[in-house]
Amino acid sequence: MALDAFDRALIAAVQGGLPLVARPYEAVGAMLGVSGEQVRERLASMLDEGLVRRIGAVPNHYRLGFTANGMSVWDVDDRQVDALATQIARLNGVSHCYRRTRHGPDWPYNLFAMLHGRTRDEVERQADVVAALLGPACRARDILYSTAILKKTGLRLKGTHDVQD
Repeated sequence: MALDAFDRALIAAVQGGLPLVARPYEAVGAMLGVSGEQVRERLASMLDEGLVRRIGAVPNHYRLGFTANGMSVWDVDDRQVDALATQIARLNGVSHCYRRTRHGPDWPYNLFAMLHGRTRDEVERQADVVAALLGPACRARDILYSTAILKKTGLRLKGTHDVQD
């Protein structure tokens, strides 16, 4: 799908993240010479068109004091996994939860939920809450703890250095 000059300028303006101000869309609009409402409307259209998958906050859990982050993995009955995942995603301490394809007997896990805590004991307690919620639908589980901080980046558009101010 072709992007027009405004789309390219908008993506260039937000690809590093929205400004941390009270009215971020208005701030982006001011940079582009349009209203904040126009920025919101075009981003919404980009979401609807599939040009952008999502717009959301990406907190730095380490800077917030959550240093014992662990991806919990679960082997859950396929007939129940979607309904249970919806419940798990609502729990405090879970930043994201999703279904994945199993990869054989050595990796039977089909449900992943990222748990955040200040200590591993806190994460283990959260995992126990998840296990209780899953009940007999869960056959196995594990927690994979983060060992490095990976830089997360959002949308990047090639050639944004060519976009005129």
